[in-house]
Amino acid sequence: MRNLFKTLKRKDVGSIGIGAMIVFIAMVLVAGIAASVLIQTSTRLESQAMSTGRETTDEVSSGIAIYDIEGYADTSVDGDLSKLAIMVRPRAGTQGIDLEQTYIELADENKKVILNYSTTYYAEPDGQADIFSAAVFPDTPGGTPASQYGILVIEDADNSLEQATPVINRGDKVFLCINITGTHGDITERTKVWGYVVPELGSPGVITFRTPASYSDDVFDLQ
Repeated sequence: MRNLFKTLKRKDVGSIGIGAMIVFIAMVLVAGIAASVLIQTSTRLESQAMSTGRETTDEVSSGIAIYDIEGYADTSVDGDLSKLAIMVRPRAGTQGIDLEQTYIELADENKKVILNYSTTYYAEPDGQADIFSAAVFPDTPGGTPASQYGILVIEDADNSLEQATPVINRGDKVFLCINITGTHGDITERTKVWGYVVPELGSPGVITFRTPASYSDDVFDLQ
């Protein structure tokens, strides 16, 4: 029977060549670089995923809610809808909403406007006998009531609202006050009105109502 085993003698042992050594070292270096790149990429992706997750959570769980919408028409002169007061509050889970960075989209069947907050029209009274007589409805002659809204503070326990930086957070309520005469030239009866109150971050508040069949009262609830 043929001997399947062979004794390795010293004279049969070979030395590794320099070429093979270079190839081996190169393979180790390439593997190390590849591992480093993979680790860096995974770390970056993990960080990006966490950031995206936080932003998505904030976007979904925060926003502005419309609590009430009141309208005004001066029936003594057979007037149409001339002023609009939109009460808003933060949604549950919202950290804070900067109203200076919040805009209103408002449209009827003939016109759509975009309104931004004007620091000129701001009031924080200790109660209010008549909200529609407050100086918070942009109406400056020659001014820009067609592109601005004012703020009337209703509730602000932690004093987060200031004229220059009106930030609402948990428990706060304010009226966003619009001069409809300036934006739409008054709105007649049976007119569909829609729009949004859009914060910097989070879901917007939805405006949707139809004006009454007749303006028999000066003040009326719309939504």
